[in-house]
Amino acid sequence: MSYLGENIPKLGFGLMRLPMLGDSVDIEQVKTMTDRFLAAGFRYFDTAFGYLGGKSEAAAKAALVDRYPRDSFYLATKLPAWAGPKTAEEAKQMFWTSLERTGVGYFDFYLLHNIGAPRLKFFDDYGIWDFLRARRDEGLIRHLGFSFHDGPELLDELLTKHPDMEFVQLQINYTDWEDAGVQSRKCYEVVRKHGKSVVIMEPVKGGSLANLPESVQKPFHDAGMDPVASALRFAASLDGVITVLSGMSTLEQMEQNIASMKNFKPLNEKEYAVIAEVLTELKRRPNIPCTGCSYCTKGCPVSMPIPDIFSARNKELVYGDAVGAKNHYNMFTGGKAKASQCAACGQCEAACPQHIQIMDKLKEIAQAYE
Repeated sequence: MSYLGENIPKLGFGLMRLPMLGDSVDIEQVKTMTDRFLAAGFRYFDTAFGYLGGKSEAAAKAALVDRYPRDSFYLATKLPAWAGPKTAEEAKQMFWTSLERTGVGYFDFYLLHNIGAPRLKFFDDYGIWDFLRARRDEGLIRHLGFSFHDGPELLDELLTKHPDMEFVQLQINYTDWEDAGVQSRKCYEVVRKHGKSVVIMEPVKGGSLANLPESVQKPFHDAGMDPVASALRFAASLDGVITVLSGMSTLEQMEQNIASMKNFKPLNEKEYAVIAEVLTELKRRPNIPCTGCSYCTKGCPVSMPIPDIFSARNKELVYGDAVGAKNHYNMFTGGKAKASQCAACGQCEAACPQHIQIMDKLKEIAQAYE
C-alpha cells in the first residue's frame, strides 16, 4: 500500500516547544537548530496556528522560510476552528493569517487541527472542509489532512465521509499503542484500511519516554538500546508513515534525535522484545487504573474532567514526570472544575467499572497539584 512522502526522511521538526527567552522565541537558537536539521538531510517542519500564540509560525518564517529556497523543505500547519472563532469567516481567516505569518506561499501539508467529538462540529458548521478543499484546488495547499484525538469509530466515519483527505496525524508511541484511552493501534489500522498516510505525533509521549524511571529503563540499558531512539524507531517502523514529529526545544535534543534517525532502520524482533519488557516494567508501576470510559463524569454536579485528571496524575506515578503531570493537570482543568472542588456525592464511584476510590484519589491530586 502506497503512502505520501515516500522520499521524506522519517524525522520531522515539531515547532511546538521552541526555546524561549522570556515570552519571546529564541530565534537565533531556532535558526541554529533549523540549519542543523536541514544539514542532516531532514526536511519536514510542523507548526500550527495556535502554537505559542502564533509565535511558532512567525519563527518558521524567520528561521526557515526567509533563509532557505522554497523547494528545500516541507512546511505543515493547522487550523483549529474550535479555538475562539465565533463565525465561519473568523475560522477561515485563520488560514490566511497562517499564510501571512509564515510567508511561505503555499503549504505542503495542511491540517484541520485536533479533531475529536467535542470539536468536530466547529469544522462542520463553519464549512472548513470545503473551504480547505478550495484552497487545495488553488494550489495553496499541496496535501490536505487532519490531526485526530478520539476513537477509531469516529475516525472511520470521518474517512468514509471525507475520502479525499490524504493523511491523518495520530498520537502513536509504544505505551499508547494498546492503551484503552488513546487506542493508537486501532486508529492507525483505520487510517491504513482507508489507504491513507500517517504523520506521527508524541512518539516520545511529550518527553516521558526519554526520562523513564531507572527500573523501567533497565531492559534498554541491558540491551544497549537508547530509550529515545527506541521510541522514535518504534513509531517510524510502522508502514505508511510520512514522518515522525519530535518537538525539540534544544540543540542537544536535536542532535540526539538526528543521531537516532539519521540512518533509520526499522526495529527488529529482539528490539521489539526489549520494548515489551519495558512495557511490563511500566505496568508494574503504581497507577490509577482508569480506562477513560467517562462513566464517572455523567451526572457529576461540577462537571469535573475526572479521566483527564487521572491521566495527568499517572504521568507522575508511572513515568516519574512530576512537572509534566502538574502542567497537564493545569491544562485539563483550565476553565473546569479542579480536584479540590469535588462535591463528595459519590455518584462517580458508584458508576466506575474499575471500582476506583475516586474521591480519595481526587483529594490526593488536589494536595499534589493545587
